[in-house]
Amino acid sequence: MAQSLSSAGGLIALLSDEDPEIQVYALERLNEVVNEHWTEISEHISRLEVLHENEEFEHRALAALVVSKVYYNLGSLDDALVFALGAGDLFDVTVKSEYVETLIAKCVDKYTEEQLKEGLTITEPLELEACGIDVRLVKVVNRLFDLCIGRKQFCEAIGIAIETHRLDIVKKCVTLAPDMHSILNYCYQVAVSLADTSRYREMIFTVLAPLFTEQPTPDYLTKSHCYIFLQEYTGLAAMLQHLISSKKDEKQAHLDRVTAYQIAFDLYNTTSQAFCTQLSSSLTSSGTATDNTTTSDVTMTTGESSGDGGSTNTNDEHPPADVAEPPDHYKDAMKKVLSILSGERTVELSLQFLVRSNHSDLLVYRHIKDHVRNSICHNAAIIANGFAHCGTTSDVFLREDIEWLGQASNWAKFTATASLGVIHKGHEKEALTLLSTYLPSESSMSHGYQDGGSLYALGLIHANHGAPVLDYLLAKLEDNKTNEVIQHGACLGLGLACLATERLDVYEYLKQCLMRDDAVAGEAAGLAMGLVMTGSGNRDVIAEMVNYSQNTQHDKICNGLAIGIALTMYKKQGDVESWISSLENGKDQHIRRTGMHCLAMAYCGTGDLKVVERLLHYAVSDAFGDVRRAAVTAIGFVLCNNPDLCPDMVRLLSESFNPYVRCGSAMALGIACAGTGSMAAYKIIEPLFKDSTNFVRQGAFIAAAMILISQSQGHHTKVADFRALLKSTVADSHEESISKFGAIMAQGILDAGGRNSTIRLMDSTGHLHMPSVVGCLVFQNFWYWFPVSHMLSLSFTPSAVVFLNEDLKMPKCEYESLAKESTFAYPPVVEVAKVKEKEKVKTAVLSTTVKAQAREAKKASQKAKEGGSTAATPMEPEKMLGVEENAPEPMDVSEDTTSKKEEETTEDKIVLDNPAHVWPAQFSTLRFDPESRYSPVKKLTYGGIVMVTDTQRGSADESLVKPAIDGPEPDPPEPFEWSED
Repeated sequence: MAQSLSSAGGLIALLSDEDPEIQVYALERLNEVVNEHWTEISEHISRLEVLHENEEFEHRALAALVVSKVYYNLGSLDDALVFALGAGDLFDVTVKSEYVETLIAKCVDKYTEEQLKEGLTITEPLELEACGIDVRLVKVVNRLFDLCIGRKQFCEAIGIAIETHRLDIVKKCVTLAPDMHSILNYCYQVAVSLADTSRYREMIFTVLAPLFTEQPTPDYLTKSHCYIFLQEYTGLAAMLQHLISSKKDEKQAHLDRVTAYQIAFDLYNTTSQAFCTQLSSSLTSSGTATDNTTTSDVTMTTGESSGDGGSTNTNDEHPPADVAEPPDHYKDAMKKVLSILSGERTVELSLQFLVRSNHSDLLVYRHIKDHVRNSICHNAAIIANGFAHCGTTSDVFLREDIEWLGQASNWAKFTATASLGVIHKGHEKEALTLLSTYLPSESSMSHGYQDGGSLYALGLIHANHGAPVLDYLLAKLEDNKTNEVIQHGACLGLGLACLATERLDVYEYLKQCLMRDDAVAGEAAGLAMGLVMTGSGNRDVIAEMVNYSQNTQHDKICNGLAIGIALTMYKKQGDVESWISSLENGKDQHIRRTGMHCLAMAYCGTGDLKVVERLLHYAVSDAFGDVRRAAVTAIGFVLCNNPDLCPDMVRLLSESFNPYVRCGSAMALGIACAGTGSMAAYKIIEPLFKDSTNFVRQGAFIAAAMILISQSQGHHTKVADFRALLKSTVADSHEESISKFGAIMAQGILDAGGRNSTIRLMDSTGHLHMPSVVGCLVFQNFWYWFPVSHMLSLSFTPSAVVFLNEDLKMPKCEYESLAKESTFAYPPVVEVAKVKEKEKVKTAVLSTTVKAQAREAKKASQKAKEGGSTAATPMEPEKMLGVEENAPEPMDVSEDTTSKKEEETTEDKIVLDNPAHVWPAQFSTLRFDPESRYSPVKKLTYGGIVMVTDTQRGSADESLVKPAIDGPEPDPPEPFEWSED
C-alpha cells in the first residue's frame, strides 16, 4: 500500500524535470492522490495542460486524465469531459467510481446533443469518421455499449441506445438477447415512452417490426401496433392475409385466424376511418375477396367520389383467369376481417354490453330535476341524463317526465332532442326508426329546433361509423339551405358521421354552408369541416379555414373554426409548425386561441416539454382570459401520455389570481388524468370547489368528475365524498346557476354509460384514442355553446372485457378477479325515503292486575292437580315467562360460524362472467384459469374485446351468451276478445 502524502508539492515539482521518466512517475502518483490533493494541484494545473498539449510527450493521455479529475473536483464538468476524452483508453468506463459514472452520463448527454444537432440516427454500423461527431466521444460511447452487452445488461444498453439514436445497437441487443420476446416488448415500451419525436418513433418501429416475426414464436399483435404507429397499411394487409390463409396444422391455423381478428379489432379502436378504409381496399385489391357483400360496409372513400380508382376492382364478376379461386374458409375469414374493420362488430358489442350492464340510478336525476329552477340547469339535467345513459338505449327518464321535458324551447329543445343520440349511441340499425318522430319531414310543418336536433342526434348515434346515414344527412343539408337551425344540426351530424374520413366531397358541401356567412350554420360548418378532415394535415384545407377565420365578422364562426382548424392538425407535430407559429402570434384573440388549440392537437400525447413551455408562456402573458384558459387546458392534451407529470406542471397555475387560468388548470388535470383517479390531481382541484368565481367552480366539478369516472367507492376514498358534494351543490338554493351547471354535468360524467364507461385518451399500448381526444377538445366549446356538450360522449368507452370465439360470438366462460367484491362494487342506489307509520300504543297493564292473574292461574293449576271437574285452562309456561308463541328458534351458532368462514374464504375473489364490467383499477387483478376451455390471445390487462382460442372447437356443447338486443321488437298481436272457455 502506497504511503499517503501530506502534500503534493513534491510531485508537482517533479513535473518540471526534463527527464520524461520522472515526469511519468509524478503523473502516476498525482493520479493516485488527486482526489485528496486536488486543491493544491489545481494551482499548477497549467503545467499539466502543457504536458497534455505536448505532442512529443508519449504519456500526454495520462496528463489529460489527471487534469480531468482536477476539473471534476472543481465542478467544471464540461472541461472534465474534454480532458477525459483526451485521456483515450485510460478513461476506463469499467471502473465503478463517482467520477467515472458522472462523466459517462455527461458523455452520453453530449453525444446525444451532437447526434440531434447533426440530425443523425444510426441504423447500421458505420465507420467512426462517417458519423461527423468527435471520434473520441464515439469511442467512449461504443466502449460503454460493449461493456453493457458483455455483462448481458441488454435493457440498459437498449435504453441508452434509444436515447442516443443508435438503432444499430438496439438491433444488436435484440439478436443477442437470450429471451428475444421479453427484450422486444421492452424495446416497444421504451420506444413509446422515450422517443422524443414521432419521426424518430417511426424509425424505431421500422427497425423493430421485422424482428417480431423472426423470433421462435412470432408476436403478430405487437408487430401490428408497430405498423399502426408507422401508418403502414400495406404491411398490415400482407400480415392479415398471411394469418387468415395459414396452411399449418388445424390448431395453429385456428390460432392464426383468431389473432387476425384480434388485430382487426385493435386496428378499428386505434386508427381512423380513413386508415381502415385504405386497409380494407388493400385487402380486397388482391382479388381474393369475391363476395360482393364483403366491402359494402367498409367502403368509405377518401377521395372526392366513391366511384374512382382501383380500390373496388375486386368486385368484378370475372376475375383474371390466372388468379386461383380462394378456398371457402379464406373467404369467410376475410369477410369477418372486413366486417370488423368497418366497425360494425365493435359498435354492436359495445351496445350489447352497455344495455346488458346498465346500472344507472334514475332517482339521482329525479333529485336533480326537482331542484331545477332555470333553463341553464334544465339544459344541464338533460345533458347529464344523456351522459349517464350513453349507449344504454334507456330513455325512461325522458319518457316518464315528458311534461318537464316539454319546458325546453328553442335551442334547449335542440339540445334535448340531440340527447337521444347520446342515449342511443351505437343503436344504428334502429336509428331512423327511433328518431322518425323528430326528423325533418316534407309532409308536415317544419319544427326547426326539433328537426335540427334530430339530425345532430343521428350523427351522434353513427359517430365514427357513419356510412349508412351519409347520403341522408347530405340530402337534408341540401334541402334546408334557408333554415339555419336545421343546417346547424345537419352539419354537426355530417361531421360526426364522417369523422376523420378525409372525404373531400363532404368537405366541399360543408364549405358551401360556411361561405354563406350565416353565424349559426357557419359555426357548425366550421367545426364539422375539422371533424371530417381530422388528422389530415391538408395544407389547402388549413389555408382556407384560417383565411376565413381571419376575415369573418362572426365570433360564432371563429369559435367553430378554432376547433376545426386544430382538428386538422391532429398528431402532425412539426409538419404544421409554420401554421401554428403564425396563429399563436396573431393579432386577434380568436386567432391566438386557435393557435393554442392547434398546439394541443398537433402535439397531443407527445409529452414535449418544449411545447409545454410555450403554452405556459401564453398562459401567464396573454392579455385575454380565453387565450390563457385555452393555453393551460392544452397542457393536459400534451401531457396525457404522462398523467403523473401534469399535476406538477399546473399546481402553481391553480393558485393564479386570474380565474381563467385557474379554470384552465382544472380542465388540464381533468383531461390529462381522465379515468386515472389521480389523487395528486384531485387534491389540486379540491380547493377550487369553493373558489370565489362561479365558472372556476364549474370547471372544477367537471374536471374532478373526469378524473374520478369509473372509480369505485371501495377503491377510491374520494368518490363518495364527491358524490355527496354534487348532491348538496345541486340542492343548494343559494348556489349560482353556472356552478350548478357544472355539478349536474359532473354527475352525468360520473355515471357515464350506466356507470360502465370511462375516458381514456391513450390506451395501454401507447396509442391515442382519436374519438376520445376529439370529444374532449370539442367539449371545451361548451363554454360558448351548450349543445356541443354532447360531443363528450365520443370519449366514453366501455370499461369491460368481452371474449369472442372464432365465430365472433360471445361464449359463456368465467374468470377471476383477485380482489374483494366490496372494493369493486357499483355505487349504492339512492333509497326512497319511506313514510313512517304511527305505531299503536299498547294498553298499559297494572302490576296489581298481573299479580291477580298469577294467583288465579296458580289456584287453577292446583285444582287441576286435585282432580277438580271445573278446572280452568292453565296458562302455558312460555306465556308466563313472556315468550311469544311465534318467537324464532334459537340461532344455531355452529352453522353461522361456518357461513362466516365461507364468506371470508370467498371474499377476496370475484368470479366474472362474459361479458363483464371491469373497473380500470381492477384489470391488473384479472386471472384466467389456465385449465379452462378457452385461452385469450392477448393480456387481460388491456381490456376491451379479447379473442379466445377454443381447445374443444367444433363441439356441440359450446354455450353462447344471448344478445341483449336481438333485432327489432316484434309487432303487437292482433286485437282479440278474451273468453274463459
